[in-house]
Amino acid sequence: MLRKILLTIGIGSTLLLANQAKDIMQNVLDRDDGDKIITTMQMQLIDKNKHKRVRDMKTYSIDVGKDEKKLIFFLSPSDVKNTAFLTYDYRDDAKDDDQWLYLPALNKTKRIPASDKDSSFMGSDFSYFDMTKPNLDDFNFKILKESVVKRKSGNEKVWVIQTTPKSKEIMDETGYTKSVAYVRKDNFMITRAKYYLKKAKRVKYMDVKKVQKIDGIDVATITTMTTKKGKTTLHKTILIQSNVKMNQESVKESIFITRTIEKGL
Repeated sequence: MLRKILLTIGIGSTLLLANQAKDIMQNVLDRDDGDKIITTMQMQLIDKNKHKRVRDMKTYSIDVGKDEKKLIFFLSPSDVKNTAFLTYDYRDDAKDDDQWLYLPALNKTKRIPASDKDSSFMGSDFSYFDMTKPNLDDFNFKILKESVVKRKSGNEKVWVIQTTPKSKEIMDETGYTKSVAYVRKDNFMITRAKYYLKKAKRVKYMDVKKVQKIDGIDVATITTMTTKKGKTTLHKTILIQSNVKMNQESVKESIFITRTIEKGL
């Protein structure tokens, strides 16, 4: 009887921790990250030989109810100029996010199917799946521990939360067997993360290098994503946001359509 009671208490504690972990991740999704935003963004792509390619972009985003829509226009260099990306990030777990990529060389707009969500976004270490927020009901969550991320700007107290897909279908779509996120306790930002890839035993390391408060909102202005196999760095992407402007009246829902990525603003 005692063994049964202890086992029941153990199961109850596990469920409680799982619920706490999911609640924390829900707060991550619910965190105020601004609305009607225009930003200038630079994407730096660094290969294993440390050769760097730089891509300049302009981004627009808007909240539509609980959903988010986003536009990305590539401005330079010439081989990607006028390439554009549109995404609809739905909060309804029953709806799959919609993504379209316009390729000017082909004069064609390609819809990104679920089977391609694990593919690289424009040659970077970010995937198409990384460009949207996850549906929490597709995953199991577990608090591994509480910790501190040490930075020059100060120490960040965090929860360390493991995420695993509930099904092989979700694993195939995301490309990840699991991930570990370091969630700041003060603002519910993911400040660091590890993503374990299904392919080739690779791991991606995300790190928010710089956060700025803009109009009262914490914004990640420098973020890196590094792909490694063992201790070997295979590729690295640096995203730098600047000139971040929020609550811009020129950002209207009507511009977030495929015609815009084909014809421009």
